[in-house]
Amino acid sequence: MTFNELNIIEPILRALTAEGYTNPTPIQEEAIPILLKRHDLLGCAQTGTGKTAAFAIPILQILQEEQILDKGKKGIKALILTPTRELAIQIDESFESYGKHLPLKHLVIFGGVSQKGQTDALRRSPEILIATPGRLLDLMNQKIISLSSVKMFVLDEADRMLDMGFINDVKKVISKLPHQRQSLFFSATMPEEVAKLAGTILINPHYVEVTPVSSTAETIEQSLYFVDKGNKKLLLEHLLKDKAIKSALVFTRTKHGADKVVKDLLKVGVTVEAIHGNKSQNARQRALSNFKSGETRVLIATDIAARGIDVDQLSHVINYELPNIPETYVHRIGRTGRAGNEGIAISFCENEERAFLKDIQKLIGKVIPVVKDHPYAPENSTPVLLPSATQKQEPSRRRPNNAQSNKGGGSGKKWFNKKK
Repeated sequence: MTFNELNIIEPILRALTAEGYTNPTPIQEEAIPILLKRHDLLGCAQTGTGKTAAFAIPILQILQEEQILDKGKKGIKALILTPTRELAIQIDESFESYGKHLPLKHLVIFGGVSQKGQTDALRRSPEILIATPGRLLDLMNQKIISLSSVKMFVLDEADRMLDMGFINDVKKVISKLPHQRQSLFFSATMPEEVAKLAGTILINPHYVEVTPVSSTAETIEQSLYFVDKGNKKLLLEHLLKDKAIKSALVFTRTKHGADKVVKDLLKVGVTVEAIHGNKSQNARQRALSNFKSGETRVLIATDIAARGIDVDQLSHVINYELPNIPETYVHRIGRTGRAGNEGIAISFCENEERAFLKDIQKLIGKVIPVVKDHPYAPENSTPVLLPSATQKQEPSRRRPNNAQSNKGGGSGKKWFNKKK
């Protein structure tokens, strides 16, 4: 299937084409038609599955159609609530990309910075607001933001909201929303408290689930280097002396970590750039273009900023820091070894990351081979083994026992409340 078959309006299709998007991901293919029919939706999917476009495209299309009917009535029409600044920025950039040919305005607000620039931007009456809970509630309490005009509400990364202690803030926001609205709820996992929250938000929702990726391609050669934290940069420099590494995508967990690795590699003459949420859209596009062309040999990326990176013939992926979500490991190394090509995935593991390694190996059902013969090997480099050679972890994403699968768009679930 292509985006052309999803009844998307021409200005958005034109923007998607410019971004190089032709085929929707599974969650986009299922969710977009449901949302364009104005149904509530429960999406069980994690970051990296394409869910931002799955809700951003329908929101843009519906608001564009309704703007004509509303004859320019001002007010926030769509609210996207997300747990972190990084995700908020990423979502805002997606709206910028997909809605570039539409007159709709969007704004992202988050804490940790002065509110003046955000309050000034609010005076331009954006139709779409992307927000983190704390800053949104703060501005609502100051009577700067009203949610009385919201017609579409998205709660993104609900389980992370729970983990980060934001659920009460989310409930306060929801209490200020109009009862008549279209609601979208996304979560990677479905613990009981998150399921209960979904039941207070959604009415007769359609259910879309993306099965978690839990296996790695056989064409990818995986290896593991135990190394002390302070020696990681030296080990990376040592490996990059190998001219066989034509291109390497290096993952760090944080933006600060990405910038630090760039500085270290530049000192030893490696052509390198970083791509993360603090970089402007133009800077990220330029860095990606340089990497694809071979002008830059190494690209340092965080997981959020790395969404959508697709580089032909990428020879190496290096996990400078192991991810704390095991599925993320599978997504990371899947950037290489595409379309039957061979690829190499190298992972560094310091002592504090052994728990992450254990979770990763349980998920993929194999022990990653350890390379012991390197100059920065610590004295204790005992492999982290699976409980048994064949034991494999169940996927971390699951729906409530009494929820029924609803692929293709069926009726609402009996475990949801019918009233808001």
